[in-house]
Amino acid sequence: MMLGITELTYTALISFLIVVILGPIFIPMLTKFKFGQTVRDDGPQTHLSKNGTPTMGGIVMIVAILITGLTRSKVGPDMVIGLISIVGFGLVGFIDDFIIVKKRRSLGLKAWQKIVLQFALALYISYYQYTASPSATQLIIPFTDAVINLGILYVPIMTFIIVGIVNAVNLTDGLDGLASGVTLIVSTFFMLLAAYTGAANSDVAVLAATTVGACLGFLGFNSYPARIFMGDTGSMALGGAVVAFAVLTNSILLIPLVGGIYFAEALSVILQVASFKLRGKRIFKMAPIHHHFEQCGWPETRVVFVFWITTIVLTWIGIIAIF
Repeated sequence: MMLGITELTYTALISFLIVVILGPIFIPMLTKFKFGQTVRDDGPQTHLSKNGTPTMGGIVMIVAILITGLTRSKVGPDMVIGLISIVGFGLVGFIDDFIIVKKRRSLGLKAWQKIVLQFALALYISYYQYTASPSATQLIIPFTDAVINLGILYVPIMTFIIVGIVNAVNLTDGLDGLASGVTLIVSTFFMLLAAYTGAANSDVAVLAATTVGACLGFLGFNSYPARIFMGDTGSMALGGAVVAFAVLTNSILLIPLVGGIYFAEALSVILQVASFKLRGKRIFKMAPIHHHFEQCGWPETRVVFVFWITTIVLTWIGIIAIF
């Protein structure tokens, strides 16, 4: 079913209002229970002043997406899978955040624990799409008519890709308003793709619209200087949203383009670690790459705005690829 811009705008607005209403309620609660951010000692020194800022604010976005998604659309299988992806990955992040705030340290779940939970969710989502969509295994290369047919390898390959994307979105959450702003723009792209192209999927269009509204509302509290952080609860939920949009519309190959910032953040960490292990030298002053620009003397707000603008340009290019 083709959704009009009016319906999608109302959907985004409802999600936005839920976040705006819940934000002032949750911030004092998180402060009261001392759910404050523990900033890493090896991060930029300018971030040490953020210690104690309420975190786990992603709960507000998840609640808004859940309520709006379930009330603004007929709950079909794709809607259920999309919400499982968002809430499931958000729950992994919540457990991670909870351990951090309870033990007052900068690391939560052990790496293997986080990976196992993420892979279990990714495997479930991949298998669902493999069995539900006849064209799932045929991935169209952007700007061409060429198709990659993964066949039976779809499930294992897509599982790894999903985990990679979720963690890339998680890495992007390092500056006030960065992850929420970038994901707002990326979600707008997928809303248009799901509503007005051959990849039409009303469930995805509604979910993307709810995510747009939730991110916009959260920016009111999360933009510099942030009154609340989304934590891994929010960044992994947003990662779950992005992978759900891409997987359910069979457009995963568009992520390196429209989600170029996510890709750059993850690649910068991989290159940094590999270079240090192999050569004993670092490529960047600090990774992920947003910290590199900070160390080069850029104000935090400038880094965020440049990354937002870059994402807008990349999504414009993505729109050329799909229309």
